[in-house]
Parts: sequence; C-alpha cells; structure tokens
Amino acid sequence: MESDKSKNNYTVNEIFYSLQGEGVRAGTANLFLRLSGCNQTCMIETHGFACDTEFVSGIKMSAEDIVSRCRELSKDCNWIIVTGGEPLLQLDLNLAKALKSAGFSIAIETNGSINPAPEVLALIDWIACSPKVAEHAVKLERCDEVKYVRGYGQGIPKPKLSNAAYKLISPAFEGPVLDAKTLKWCIDLVKENPTWRLSVQQHKGWSVR
Repeated sequence: MESDKSKNNYTVNEIFYSLQGEGVRAGTANLFLRLSGCNQTCMIETHGFACDTEFVSGIKMSAEDIVSRCRELSKDCNWIIVTGGEPLLQLDLNLAKALKSAGFSIAIETNGSINPAPEVLALIDWIACSPKVAEHAVKLERCDEVKYVRGYGQGIPKPKLSNAAYKLISPAFEGPVLDAKTLKWCIDLVKENPTWRLSVQQHKGWSVR
C-alpha cells in the first residue's frame, strides 16, 4: 500500500483566493496555487527589475490535498492560476488531471524556459508567459499572452512567442511602489508600438494578494 508520505508529491508555497491583478484576465476572481521553486534569478543588473515574490518556502501536499484546499477557499470559483516561481517545474499530468477532474479551468504563469509535455499542455486553458531568459532560450512554444516587465530605459522586445494573441508591457515596481517615470516610459512604448498593450500590477494598488 502506498504510504501517505509518498503521495505528497508537490511542494506548495501558498494557496489563496483573490483577483487576478495583471494581464488580459485582470479583475477576475481566481484561486492561486503558488508552487515552490524557480530556475531563474531575476535581478536589476540582469533583468532590469528584482523579483519580489517569496517562492522558496513550502509544504508537501498531494494533488488531492491541493484540490481539497482550493474548494475550502471557494466552492464557486472554477479558475485556478498555477504560478510560482516557475510552476512547470512541478505541474505534471497527475496534478493537471486532478484539477480538471475537480472542474477547474487551468491558467499558468510561466517564465518560458520549460515547454510542458503535450498531454499536460492539452489540459491548460490559458498560458501567460513572462520570459525571464534570452529569446533564443525560450522553450515554450505557445502562449495566450506574453508579458515583459520593463524598467525605465528598456526598449520594446522582439518576442520569440510572436504567435501570442496578446503582447503586454508591464512597468517594473520597486516593492509596492510604481515610479511615475517608469510608468510614463512604458505608456510611451505602447503608444509607439500599438500592437502592444499596457499591463500594470493593479493588485498592488488594490491592496490584495
């Protein structure tokens, strides 16, 4: 008989219920499953911004426990955003099937460095990619929205994921603060490149997670 310990396959940083604060789906209610761990280190020197998300700590949970906790938080919300860190380090067919069987539509937020297995990809309903590697190193082959965080002075990117339905620029925050100069820079980038759109981390202004 399989032990309880062996069923705890996923290291979960947190699970919470809130509004999506950025991207095309901003303003919608979602359950958030933050999986621990990342394969990138975002710093001002290399990326133009420093990552402000704590994704290192976590507890072991089974797919069934994850589903149960999500339903404790909301019985009516049927969208779950799997994020990180980098969620594709852990999101596998077993977890994706468990979420779909529970009635969830699955969205992911990924850095683009991993291309999921086709059977996992087929179960994902929305992919938001914010590349954190050089374009030639992007492994993801498709996404619904591609989003770049931009600090002051950084130009418009040339995404490998040019087939994304939506291309977004997101001004870099310094903690909870958005510098007015950075915001204006990003607004001007969109005005000069009208196939792109602006995406601001609105949840920071809303004071929600």
